[in-house]
Amino acid sequence: MRRAVTSGTPLPAPDDPTPTPPPDLTDPAPSDTAPTASSDAAPHPDPPAGPGPHVGPHAGLGPRVDAAVAQQVRHARHAPWPYTRLDVAAARAAGHRPHPIRQFVLKTRSRCNLACTYCYVYEMADQGWREQPPAMTPATIARAAQRIAEHAAAHDLPRVDLVLHGGEPLLSAPAQLAAPVDAVRTAVAGAAPATRVTATVQTNGTLLTRGRLTALAAAGIRVGVSLDGGLPAHNTRRVDHAGRPGFASAARGLRLLARHPQSYAGVLCVVDLDQDPIETYESLLAFDPPSVGLLLPLANWSSPPPGHHPGRTPYADWLLAVFERWWHDGVRRTRIRLFEEIIALLLGLPTTTETLGLTPAATAVIETDGSIEQADSLKSAYEGAAATGMTLDTHSFDQLLDHPGLAARQLGRDALAGWCRACELVDVCGGGHYPHRYRAGEGFRRPSVYCADLQRLIRHIAAAVQRAAQTPRPAAGAPVAGATDTPAAEGTEAVDGTVPVTAPAEAPPAEASADHPPAVAS
Repeated sequence: MRRAVTSGTPLPAPDDPTPTPPPDLTDPAPSDTAPTASSDAAPHPDPPAGPGPHVGPHAGLGPRVDAAVAQQVRHARHAPWPYTRLDVAAARAAGHRPHPIRQFVLKTRSRCNLACTYCYVYEMADQGWREQPPAMTPATIARAAQRIAEHAAAHDLPRVDLVLHGGEPLLSAPAQLAAPVDAVRTAVAGAAPATRVTATVQTNGTLLTRGRLTALAAAGIRVGVSLDGGLPAHNTRRVDHAGRPGFASAARGLRLLARHPQSYAGVLCVVDLDQDPIETYESLLAFDPPSVGLLLPLANWSSPPPGHHPGRTPYADWLLAVFERWWHDGVRRTRIRLFEEIIALLLGLPTTTETLGLTPAATAVIETDGSIEQADSLKSAYEGAAATGMTLDTHSFDQLLDHPGLAARQLGRDALAGWCRACELVDVCGGGHYPHRYRAGEGFRRPSVYCADLQRLIRHIAAAVQRAAQTPRPAAGAPVAGATDTPAAEGTEAVDGTVPVTAPAEAPPAEASADHPPAVAS
């Protein structure tokens, strides 16, 4: 199989020329420069106090240039890797070809009706939402559609995926929900008629109504819901701006969605160590989700996750409790993407995730003002970490491909710390989710803050797959415990050289005594 990243001569690694020994992973103490969330943030739904000097694609050129320079300085200070240590031209000369953008996240709304206490958009290091207009205008939507169509045509993309995001995208009226998707489909049909456009909306579920579901279904837009579990006790941090719980409204919306299985994309759930894993999993099944995304909380070496202690693997323990229940169920009650992606990577199959493996990043975010950003999970690292200084009016998505922040996330193995490159699990782990590698003043070239958890999780699943492969096949028609059917995603390439399925089962590696904890909110 071909590698997902075309590699030529390995790039130099001036910041870590040799593998870092495992003890280095035990040094995640918060830096004095670590970003902290603002404690007096204004409620998300309120408009910003003023337009700011560079809000919107039509702002004055001078202030925008000044802001871009300030952002470059900020990137260099917080993240020398990649912003001062990656030579993109040298990477291209070494054989690393850019990979086109395939997923476009449209921030149709920049405000939210909830105030989840762990949200990376509003409660973490980056407060850029304050300068964003509350909603994407028709002019910005039209420009986004044109740029996406232009990119699809230039690269003969078989498919592009749209994600309507926020904030809370369902703050738009039902009649307006499909407008961005309709605009992109029309533009793509004209410029790249062979390209198929898929669309999903990611919502907190509280605003789902029959009218909205009807409008979304008519437009072929599937619905994903973020929830922290299927019981009120699991969702105490998902509250509105008055501190009132949002679970009842979300549960009502999910019950409506379950009646429209053709529109139901699944549920995203952030791992919470304070909640029982089996109870969380079983309670989510009550909403009949076709898939469940179990997300590690967004955290890094400067802002470690709850429960982070050297020598412990609390997140692996939590996830493995769910895995054992899911794997040994007589029938598959839902898909769990994290587990299926690990199994696919162990078997050398193609995957689409950026949180594991070496698949190149292929996502761009379009903010409500028309600015082009990297994945907004980076907002958990530092102020402006996702910023590129590019806008729909001034830059194409091809130009984004040479931005150091995105280029680094397309380098595969060459973007990783020395210890990661030397690890036998690298083709499966891939260094972990990019934001989890961050440390203030160093950047994104460390092992994941969840390194030990990931190693334990991958080895345990590898052993389970090995045992299943050695078990005699049941008679035709009998249920197969742990059976999965992860199809290869369209438009992706396989990563070869994956770790053998013979990896030991329960033995945590020596480095497991070094890192772990939480990772992503939605």
